[in-house]
Amino acid sequence: MDFSVAPGEVHALLGENGAGKSTLMNIACGLYAPDDGQIELDGRPVTISGARDAAAKGIGMVHQHFKLVPAFTVLENLLLFNPGRPPAEVAQQALDLAGRMGFQIDLEARVGTLGVSEQQRLEILKVLVAGARIVILDEPTAVLGEDDGRALMQLMRGLAESGSAVILVTHKLHEALYHSDRITVMRQGRKIAETLPKDMDPARLTTLIVGETIVEEPEPSPHVGGSRIRLNEVKMAGDGGRKGLIDVSFEVKDGEIYGIAGVSGNGQNELAEVLMGLGLPEAGSIEIAGHGDVTHAGPAHRRRNGLACIPVDRYRHGLAGGVSIADNYAVNGALAGRYGNWLWFNRPKARAEARAAIKAFDVQGVRSLGQKAALLSGGNAQKLVIAREFQGHPKVVLAHSPSRGLDVRAGAAVHDRLRAARDGGAAVILISEDLDEILLLSDRIGVLAGGRLVAEFKAPANRAEIGAAMVTHD
Repeated sequence: MDFSVAPGEVHALLGENGAGKSTLMNIACGLYAPDDGQIELDGRPVTISGARDAAAKGIGMVHQHFKLVPAFTVLENLLLFNPGRPPAEVAQQALDLAGRMGFQIDLEARVGTLGVSEQQRLEILKVLVAGARIVILDEPTAVLGEDDGRALMQLMRGLAESGSAVILVTHKLHEALYHSDRITVMRQGRKIAETLPKDMDPARLTTLIVGETIVEEPEPSPHVGGSRIRLNEVKMAGDGGRKGLIDVSFEVKDGEIYGIAGVSGNGQNELAEVLMGLGLPEAGSIEIAGHGDVTHAGPAHRRRNGLACIPVDRYRHGLAGGVSIADNYAVNGALAGRYGNWLWFNRPKARAEARAAIKAFDVQGVRSLGQKAALLSGGNAQKLVIAREFQGHPKVVLAHSPSRGLDVRAGAAVHDRLRAARDGGAAVILISEDLDEILLLSDRIGVLAGGRLVAEFKAPANRAEIGAAMVTHD
């Protein structure tokens, strides 16, 4: 595999999950050592002995999965990555950079109280404050809304124009086509093509990445039934000064996908937590048809009664990273009693079903069923979560940014699974800051702004009207 990036350039690196993009970049930033080959910096051969050595050489990587200490404040995390520098200097530089990127940051906030998008911004600030002149961005906009994503792309271009070399690892074709100077495509660990954006379009780029053209179009629900889940004036405080939820009411019917759109930090995380049973609302109620009021029921109770969850943070809420792939898959079946009871566990059956699911959902990078789930790449970890959650026939599906970090083929497969659940009669709640995903999948769309549900639309919805509702309400 050969790859290069020049000062003043944005070089996009594309490929399916498991193609080797993150491995290549982990070599560049010192986390992995190559078995063979040579690394050159400014035209001279170098050896990168570790992450600290890479940082000293001006190489900074913003990882897809965060490298933060949740118990530390924002400033403490920045100082941890910039040892020896005066705190006041680091704080002022971070505030200045955040202002250039178009967002505010609370330096005293505990990282564990921040939302996913806020943690992503902190990761970006970390390497910029450290003075990286070669900046590697691994799926940097995966958890950002449209406005934040555009601001980041503008900052990325500004970094290149100031002389930095920028590597953009992304699954979003429009980012590569509209915001890079050069594009390299990987497949199965090898370079398939190196091209210029002006010579490409989405269809041709998709074919290079996956070997075929994938086209998705909105598909309306074939049949909408009665109300399956209803929220009644739910109120919930937010963490870290966010507004949380304020009197949110909506219902989702059997056989429909209800999309929740909104700019990051407007109550999406709180809504997901209250639906999963991870947080209790201060007021209001949640009802599921056939089970009544489940407001105070925990996650296990809700799951036994047909709720499936695809959480936004697959490693925090979706998987136990230190546990085997087989056991991560089997937990739903164990809860449902499909593999026996607490006296006797049918492990051969559980392993056989896990093996079949891994094949059916194309979870790559699995060397054995005993392998720890934390060793899967981000996209394949997401596939494992989805494979587990779609065991049986869930009646309610909560999907929070389900295609985040997935390649074109895997993202389309996730969308097909959500449509199949809907067409099979499930009520699907889709929370996503990707407005394209909301418009593509939803039968109805609600807009969260300032913790309130400020507008509802039926499909096909007008993008501009949804966007206006997202940004014009406090």
